[in-house]
Amino acid sequence: MTPASPSTRRLALLLAGLAMFGPFSIDTIFPAFLLLGDRMQVDQVAVQQTISVYLLFYGLMSLAHGPLSDAFGRRRVIIGGLVLFIGASIGCALSRDMTTLLVFRALQGVTAGVGVIVGRAVIRDLYHGADAQRLMSQVSMIFGVAPAIAPIIGGWILLGGGDWPLIFWFLVLFGVVLLLATGKWLPETHPVEARTPLSMRSLLRSYARMGSNPRLLRLAAAGAFNFSGIFLYIASAPVFVMQHLQLGEGGFAWLFIPTIGGMTMGSFLSGRMAGRLTAQRQIAIGFGLCAVSALLNVGYVVSVPQIALPWAVMPIFLGGVGMALIFPILALAVLDMYPHQRGLASSMQMFIQLMINTVVAGVVSPMLSSNPLHLALGYAGFFAIGGSFWYWERHCERRRDLLTPIE
Repeated sequence: MTPASPSTRRLALLLAGLAMFGPFSIDTIFPAFLLLGDRMQVDQVAVQQTISVYLLFYGLMSLAHGPLSDAFGRRRVIIGGLVLFIGASIGCALSRDMTTLLVFRALQGVTAGVGVIVGRAVIRDLYHGADAQRLMSQVSMIFGVAPAIAPIIGGWILLGGGDWPLIFWFLVLFGVVLLLATGKWLPETHPVEARTPLSMRSLLRSYARMGSNPRLLRLAAAGAFNFSGIFLYIASAPVFVMQHLQLGEGGFAWLFIPTIGGMTMGSFLSGRMAGRLTAQRQIAIGFGLCAVSALLNVGYVVSVPQIALPWAVMPIFLGGVGMALIFPILALAVLDMYPHQRGLASSMQMFIQLMINTVVAGVVSPMLSSNPLHLALGYAGFFAIGGSFWYWERHCERRRDLLTPIE
């Protein structure tokens, strides 16, 4: 850690908060889906596009956040992103038709990834090895609270008599608090002498080099598809909670607290395992838990005529634990491949994850969410794809070791 860096606890809280405004933008609006459709006089498929459009632009802009931070510094880019996010949230709150709302949701997506993408680079600027894994796990553990409490907050706002724009005013307030905290406590971790000049030609070459790196693609795909199993239920939350579990606007906690509770526990365990277990062993445990979770989930759904609490969400808790054991190691492995372009590598990894999430939210979730069994099979399928990419990478790694001459 550099002498100018803040305490680890404060840094973990700040970086987790910066990562939160992405999922807050997705999940807080879930309880308002039915109300938003009525107010805008559109069907639920159109309302679902408020998530898809957001994720699409989140993913596209994720390619720029890292390189901008490599060129201009981490702190400046995060502050600029927060300012634009606050403005976009104000625009969403003032929207009176679906077209205008989608435009400002796209602008939210353009800015919302800056916290998590640049935040990962900040961690790797300051720490390495087990210390970096511990801080990444701490950030993930605190950040994991966001998707759990965001729909609960949205439900409270509606149950308290508020209309859907009040949810976006809440995001404005959250953004202002983060902006003030960043201005006061976040140091610049990427000094001027280490910065990479921003050149479109060299940027495209770098992305082409990363995008054609089989190892990076395998690692990023393993993490992205593994997370997509969890994200499928997050994206399908309005249907899963309100139709399949037959709960109201205040019932989202029954899905999100177990889901994110599992992710939080997994992040805690990952921090405890850092330096004690090998990365390969920890990831194997994580994928094993995901496999057990998928089997339990499918088994339960096919054994009952109507899914019910708590059994419908208990397997997802276990899947969250497994996913959180896997994520920090894969994220750091990608960053370590490009020590002089960590921001760029973080952007590339996030871009791959978000493009897959966009397809999940805009295509897979609408296709599968009407049937609990289809959701369970999709959940299992994404875990299987993620695991396949990881074991492919392990096979390639063993081949590299065999071909490398021993000195």
